[in-house]
Amino acid sequence: MAKGRKSFKKEYKWNTKDLYKNDQDCEKDLKVIEKQIKDYEKYRGKILNSADNLLNLLELDTEISKKLERAYIYAHINNDADTLDTSYQELFGKTKNIYTKYLEVSSYIIPELLQSDYEIVDNFIKENSKLKEYERNLKDIFRNKEHILNSEVEACLSSFAKLMDAPDEIMGALTDSDFKFDSIMVDGKETELTESNYSVYLRYKDRNVRKAAFESLYKTYGNFKTTLATILRNEVDKNIVKAKLRKFNSSLEASLFGNEIDKKVYTNLIESVHKNLKSLYKYWNLKKKLLNLEDLHIYDTYADVSELDNSKYSFEEARELILKAVEPLGETYQKDITKSFTDGWIDSCNNTGKRGGAYCTACYSVHPYVLMSYEGLLNDVSTLAHELGHAMHYYYACKYQKFQDYGYSIFVAEVASQVNEILLCRYLLDNSNSKSEKIKIIDDLLQKFKSTIFRQTMFAEFELYIHEFVESGGVLTSQNMCDKYYDLNKLYFGDNVIVDDEVKYEWERIPHFYMNFYVYQYATGFAAAVKIANEIYEGNNDTRDKYLEFLKLGCTKNPIESLKVAGVDMMSGEVLDDAMIFMDELTHEYEALQGSEINE
Repeated sequence: MAKGRKSFKKEYKWNTKDLYKNDQDCEKDLKVIEKQIKDYEKYRGKILNSADNLLNLLELDTEISKKLERAYIYAHINNDADTLDTSYQELFGKTKNIYTKYLEVSSYIIPELLQSDYEIVDNFIKENSKLKEYERNLKDIFRNKEHILNSEVEACLSSFAKLMDAPDEIMGALTDSDFKFDSIMVDGKETELTESNYSVYLRYKDRNVRKAAFESLYKTYGNFKTTLATILRNEVDKNIVKAKLRKFNSSLEASLFGNEIDKKVYTNLIESVHKNLKSLYKYWNLKKKLLNLEDLHIYDTYADVSELDNSKYSFEEARELILKAVEPLGETYQKDITKSFTDGWIDSCNNTGKRGGAYCTACYSVHPYVLMSYEGLLNDVSTLAHELGHAMHYYYACKYQKFQDYGYSIFVAEVASQVNEILLCRYLLDNSNSKSEKIKIIDDLLQKFKSTIFRQTMFAEFELYIHEFVESGGVLTSQNMCDKYYDLNKLYFGDNVIVDDEVKYEWERIPHFYMNFYVYQYATGFAAAVKIANEIYEGNNDTRDKYLEFLKLGCTKNPIESLKVAGVDMMSGEVLDDAMIFMDELTHEYEALQGSEINE
């Protein structure tokens, strides 16, 4: 049972005093920012009058952005640590309001810059060497030239930013707060089913519980299919309208443009996964045998096979396991990741009112922060390793790059986190004397392949379909969305899994469909991480050194070029093919440990 936050020792909480000593100092900074953002008006219409004007504006923006980031992170993480504390709800609200003002008053800058040619800016850089620090940023702005609208329209779009999030907010409010599911029987007791405990019951040993949870959840979603189809259709329409306004050929192109990702990376992923579905089918066949089932339904595919469900690891044990697992990354990396445990980067206590899930965020002026609710399960150890991968990526990017260059692309964001997780799994597999623990670790890894590569690619394929269908003149309805989603499940589960009719409603509960072509990056990131982590674990020091250089890049190179520094070419299908070879090896090892053989 969760306890109040004050009952936890400080070593299990993050140190927010590194950001501000107290709330009053944060409030003071917010007042300073409110005054400073008025200075943007001094440069309106005058940015390109001189090199000094351009430099002064960019330095003003950097100074304000640093302060705003610090205040935003402070309010944000304090609010998440205890959502019952209304003072932080208020502080976070103030911070977001000031951030909106910042976007509005600075919205003229890019349109005004793009009224000229880059040649003028290039001459300014030659005239004033301090502008060289912003050269990459300026080049990136001009790369967007044909897609930026005039200052009045950009200001209008900025002011509509909150409204554009409406579909996501409405979907979340409806499914998180208003949905009520039929109770199910668990171990002879009538039990309330919620979105939070659904995943627990979907993994339950008792097949009747899995089936009941599955049917109860999707019965409710099925009752709201028209409403949720309308909400998602509005999200798709928004993405398409924004793409057209910014003169892109499609919503996919608009989404990928910011990260300089070729459309082929997206489509190649889907094609490569289709080619390798046999690896997933092999896993389903094994799972059916291990569960001793004549027929494998979708609600069976999540069931735990391993018996080792309740082993506990203290937070201190988790720390030692992670430090040993990352040893192949070298002494410097080990020393640096130790700071996360000793210097107040991590908030691990499971207190009442704490935001669910786990994440890592970073403040350039301070250090990264990791939130999770550590309960001592193997999955918690893995989650901690994952988030610390993000933390080290931020840490090195901040250490080696300037403020304007430290924020790495979302496309590469999941690589470092997954590298840490895979290194942890391989360490545990090689150093555990427990057969049941090894079975649990491999099962978790195979589940990760299923959920991160195959499932996310299926989501990406569905997301591409609903956008291209509308762009070609189609009208999205609950019926055609359900039909397409059901057909994709048939493809990804194969002939040896019974695709239950209820799964056609699953698209209604996927929040990532409101994140504008985001999910494919989970799959590409994991495939890249498998290649990097395996080579490092097997002693390839060249890959290790390249990977550490990759962590330092921030956004100084585009994502595809950044990964090439780490030795990974995402334009090649070989990266995913290699990951599938590793999955097959794990499947065979899993068979051997379980003493089972399957017919392929």
